[in-house]
Amino acid sequence: MKGRLKRIVLMAGVLLAVISCKYNAKSTKEDAQFEETWESLATVDREPEWFKDAKFGIYMHWGVYSVPAFDNEWYPRWIYVPGRESWGGRVFDYHEKNFGPLSEFNYHDFIPMFTAEHFDAKEWAELFHQSGARFAGLVAQHHDGFALWGSEVNPWNAKAMGPQKDILGDLFAELKKHDMQTIATFHHARLLQRYANDTAAWAKNTPDPGWDSHYPYHPDYITSTTDPKLRKLYGNIPEAEFHDYWLSQVNEVVDNYAPDMIWFDSWLDKIPENYRQRMVAHHFNTAVSRGQKPIAAYKQEDLPANVGILDMEQGGKTELSNDYWLTDVTISYGSWCYTNGQGYKNPGLVIRNMIDVWSKRGIVLLNISPMANGIIPDAQRAVLTSIGKWIAKHKEAVYETRAYSTFGYGRAEFEANIFGGQTATMDYNQHDIRFAVSKDQKTLYIYALGLPEPNAAFAIHHVHENTIKKVSIVGSDVELAWTKENDVLTLTTPDASAMDELATVFKVELE
Repeated sequence: MKGRLKRIVLMAGVLLAVISCKYNAKSTKEDAQFEETWESLATVDREPEWFKDAKFGIYMHWGVYSVPAFDNEWYPRWIYVPGRESWGGRVFDYHEKNFGPLSEFNYHDFIPMFTAEHFDAKEWAELFHQSGARFAGLVAQHHDGFALWGSEVNPWNAKAMGPQKDILGDLFAELKKHDMQTIATFHHARLLQRYANDTAAWAKNTPDPGWDSHYPYHPDYITSTTDPKLRKLYGNIPEAEFHDYWLSQVNEVVDNYAPDMIWFDSWLDKIPENYRQRMVAHHFNTAVSRGQKPIAAYKQEDLPANVGILDMEQGGKTELSNDYWLTDVTISYGSWCYTNGQGYKNPGLVIRNMIDVWSKRGIVLLNISPMANGIIPDAQRAVLTSIGKWIAKHKEAVYETRAYSTFGYGRAEFEANIFGGQTATMDYNQHDIRFAVSKDQKTLYIYALGLPEPNAAFAIHHVHENTIKKVSIVGSDVELAWTKENDVLTLTTPDASAMDELATVFKVELE
């Protein structure tokens, strides 16, 4: 009798818990701060303090495409395109020579080779933290349709196959231990097969098959499969079903991993507007309910400018922006993913271009490229370590700073970026000057993007303040002699050892 009573009490408790959960879920829906309209979503704190303070984040292109490590991360597209002579044109022949014809070896056959046996989330998070990054994450899913989290929506995921690890979950957990914000990026809006009925856009019929679908279609290829599982990887899904599939995956990451920022590659505009509104509203409402300050980042005009943060690929703005913005740039000179023999930018180039971005109200998202086995190459680590040392020395002039009345001036030769604005490889030197101010407006920071001539007069233009009380060098105790006439501040530089060859920062303290 006593045991039966206990069972009744237990069952009643479970029932109450279920009812309570349902009520709470309903209440959360009813009490949602944001509705699924652009007008409502525009009321978000679009530029939260953590983002404005952070200045620097890291993410990575890492996945099944890292296994062949050839040409670029679009390898899964180009293996299905014979006869191409431009970008990606080497891939079809390379694949056939090294892995066999497509009748025998397709993209999904690489998945067991994506082992990630050396992936160490704790060590990666420590590296990113030491590099000076304030937020980090990874490409949660690229155009290829393979998810790097333990998904119950997408059967093609890293927990179920390949590494058999929840890559995103493990990394996020370690990043949060360092009080770093997290970012998950999504590129799978391009996955849907949109050309099955357009024979002119089929692979084999053209060297430039349908651009808005990652996998080229042809009845002879696996990309035309109707197998219930394989078609999800290759995107051969009815349009309405795909849009639900797309949204469910983004929501799954938001619900299970709590990213502070979700970021979308081009082709987000191919997703119907109401799905984009639902996606952003779910992210904002879910994050706010957890006490987060969420961000949705986009490219081109894929989200309204008053809802998300604009990302400019591989470069940035040419002038001081009224709004905060983001740029994603590679640590390498080539592919976004690891490829054999790729070369890397030197730390000075990366740091100087980062400073230029910061001076224009921009935030930098630096992409690294681990190998398929989970090793981050030493050459990439060396760049990150150098960035970290420079930031640690100059952190007061990096974090929690704000744009000045002008971004700066200089002599660097302009390089146009194919995505708009300027490139992320501008060749700056000591004659290129950039500005920032502290949040309390009591300190002006002046960056010389190189090593000024030692023990010499150094004139800096566009300094408007007339309340200067002290001029020194960040990272050094050296106080400098100075004069000011109109808007020109003239410093007497110290020995080279007191400055920094990557970028010297002068500190101007104001009354």
